[in-house]
Amino acid sequence: MTILVTGAAGYLGNQTVKRLVAAGHSVRALVRRKAKAALRLQEVADRIEIVEGDVTRPSSLTPAMEGVDSVIHYVAIALEKGGQTYEAVNYRGTVNVLKAARSAGVERFIHMSQNGARSDLPYRFLASKGRAQEAVAASDLKWTALRPSAIFGPQDEFFNSFARLLKVTPLVFPLIGGGKAVFQPVSVDDVVEAVIRCLDDESTVGAELALGGPEVLTLGEIERRVIEALGTWRLLLPVPVALLRPVVMIMQSLLPGSPVSTSLLDLLALPNTVPDNALVDHFAMTPIPFAGEHIAYLNDNTLSDTLARFFGNATVN
Repeated sequence: MTILVTGAAGYLGNQTVKRLVAAGHSVRALVRRKAKAALRLQEVADRIEIVEGDVTRPSSLTPAMEGVDSVIHYVAIALEKGGQTYEAVNYRGTVNVLKAARSAGVERFIHMSQNGARSDLPYRFLASKGRAQEAVAASDLKWTALRPSAIFGPQDEFFNSFARLLKVTPLVFPLIGGGKAVFQPVSVDDVVEAVIRCLDDESTVGAELALGGPEVLTLGEIERRVIEALGTWRLLLPVPVALLRPVVMIMQSLLPGSPVSTSLLDLLALPNTVPDNALVDHFAMTPIPFAGEHIAYLNDNTLSDTLARFFGNATVN
């Protein structure tokens, strides 16, 4: 069985490719930039096929689909940068991948959706992911959609962003929105395990499965755990989201690798929790907690890496 992984050089993609290779699968990795792929996939590069393609260019997807049995679709953006928009990448990109898969005779389609995504929401990121999932559900492929809460692990953007910001903000750190937003952080290892299990699990066909960790944490609790993981100390100062908005706007305009946007700031108004956790209820797994040794990777962030990420949008891990 040949499995195509879109966004194979990305955070979830490269972890999935490595797991698939270890399990003996034939893997084709679809990447947009070979330089990033060379860094993220170097340890398995000689055992996979790396192909360049862009989900916003349908013609680039046709050759990538030849001989493929299953597709794991990860490509999506959380931040709009460099002309890439939620509409073009998250929604229409998914439609393009679906069409290419169907034309090539692909049967199995695993789609990484998003917890809380719905097309009728006023939040553009979640709405784009919601429209993408509607397109997947309307297809005649044997699809499964996974809806994770915030994913943590090496290379994550959300939790590593706090670690990086702590490197450049001595003494005082903002408790964003009073730290009241709630999440159910889920480990990348658990998400990838669920994806791989879905490939051969017929009971997941046509299902949307929510994935979460073992704990519901407030943003304040998350910030404190990140600070503890770094072995440092900060005075947490509650700052309303409204006051942070102009600061974030400035960061967006000045930093190529800004860790946040106003659109993502808006999402703090929505709970990112998973009442029906498929990791437990369907896969009978014990989710990994956002704590202790499982978040020790946060301490790998250095000041030089942070500056390279913020000012050059560099891939730092």
